Amino acid sequence: MRAATVLSHPLPLPAIAASKHLRNQTRSSIQFSFPPLRPAFRVSPLKYHRESQKRGLRVTDGLEPKIAESSEEDPTERKSGGSSNSDPGWIRAFPHVLTASMSNFLFGYHIGVMNGPIVSVARELGFEGSPILEGLVVSIFIAGAFFGSIGCGSLADKLGCRRTFQIATVPLILGAIISAQAHSLEEILGGRFLVGLGIGVNTVLVPIYISEVAPTKYRGSLGTFSQIGTCLGIIASLLLGIPSETDPHWWRTMLYLASLPGVVLTLGMQFAVDSPRWLYKVGRIEDAKSVIYNLWGPSEVEKAIEEIQGVVKSDGNDRGGTWLELLEQPHSRVAFVGGSLFLLQQFAGINGVLYFSSLTFKDVGITSSVLPSIFIGIINFAGALSALYLIDKEGRKKLLIGSYLGMALSMFLVVGAIRLPLEEQLSHITSILGTLLYIYTFAIGAGPVTGMIIPELSSSRTRGKIMGFSLSVHWVCNFLVGLFFLDMVEMYGVAPVYAAFGSMSLLSAIFAHYFTVETKGRSLEEIEMSLK
Repeated sequence: MRAATVLSHPLPLPAIAASKHLRNQTRSSIQFSFPPLRPAFRVSPLKYHRESQKRGLRVTDGLEPKIAESSEEDPTERKSGGSSNSDPGWIRAFPHVLTASMSNFLFGYHIGVMNGPIVSVARELGFEGSPILEGLVVSIFIAGAFFGSIGCGSLADKLGCRRTFQIATVPLILGAIISAQAHSLEEILGGRFLVGLGIGVNTVLVPIYISEVAPTKYRGSLGTFSQIGTCLGIIASLLLGIPSETDPHWWRTMLYLASLPGVVLTLGMQFAVDSPRWLYKVGRIEDAKSVIYNLWGPSEVEKAIEEIQGVVKSDGNDRGGTWLELLEQPHSRVAFVGGSLFLLQQFAGINGVLYFSSLTFKDVGITSSVLPSIFIGIINFAGALSALYLIDKEGRKKLLIGSYLGMALSMFLVVGAIRLPLEEQLSHITSILGTLLYIYTFAIGAGPVTGMIIPELSSSRTRGKIMGFSLSVHWVCNFLVGLFFLDMVEMYGVAPVYAAFGSMSLLSAIFAHYFTVETKGRSLEEIEMSLK
């Protein structure tokens, strides 16, 4: 379960002549509107030029288009970036975000696909009764995800996120099919490892891609679709896993079905756009203008190209930086905060709480292992929908801090239910309420914001590598929590372990307060220049 920024006091903006909009940009309130526009995937450069001429946009052979002077234009509209009719809102970027979020659907699906049928898998493949091997089959994809996260940054710099998405679907599809056809422990481990390799790549790419193609004022709301995709994937795998309780071979069908979203993702990315930032860096300037015109609106073309140009000139002409640059300022600060946020997110106990929640429900008489998981998945989904509404209104930092404070309160509520001399039924109900509150508050902030704010704070030069490093920390911590959680519960009891989770949540809130900055309503280029 992922989600998963950075300096508490940004430095003043440097005076860059090519980026005057960065210095003059004002903060405006964000309105989540639904303009009745038809979504479109791509606009060719030729169509861009024709439409530009119709709208009075004179495109030169240089780096940026010039807006033709018009006596009929309202000066206040020009200052604010054009009339409301020229703002396509979120709807044009939505198909591309939805396609990318299919990767997170796959991530969520593979989280839950082995939880129910693992007993049937172990019995059929001959390792029944070995908790170590059963745990290895469930979690082997974490090892693959680690290597996928580390290795995808350079690939994305060279090929762009869109093509890298398509490449990453190859191990996802092959791994699912190999796992479904497995007749030995080695085969299913190999298939699960391949799945993890693709998952690791995609968990890095999704937040980068969404942050770079989404309009600035809807970037947060659209970014939450990664968490929504994960929630829906988990729920889908749990629902599809219900027949496995009566059909011992149903797990093969579930793994075959896991290959279908990979096919959909491959085909969908064929029609999606490349990031305009990446297009500009590789010299495809007209294509970058077309994407901006199509997704963000004609009024944003000149301003966006000017900002991207200023950042590219400041960073140099290389498509991507080296790993050694993560040791230099300001990249080292962002990498430190990114890794720390994922470490704190995992050690705040989300995976442990999810695992132990089924036992909590059994205490009140719910014996089914599937129904509690589905209910928890729905609560998780409700939290993600709340984040969709709140993130561009309240901001990332406030949501992150509030999320961790809510998680801490929830854990201490569960500890109180265990430790205080309450009636047994009241104690169980309080424990369930605390667990559900914990999952809901996690899904509001700690889940989606952690992964979203890191690419927002990273420079375009090192964005892929910082995300790769941060996610590799996530996978290592994820593995460690899963490895030692049950042993810690057995040694110390549930209450001390949950109290440790609550204390870590408080520490995470303090860290977010002092080490993150608000990115709401600011373009990626403005954020990057402010942190230099």
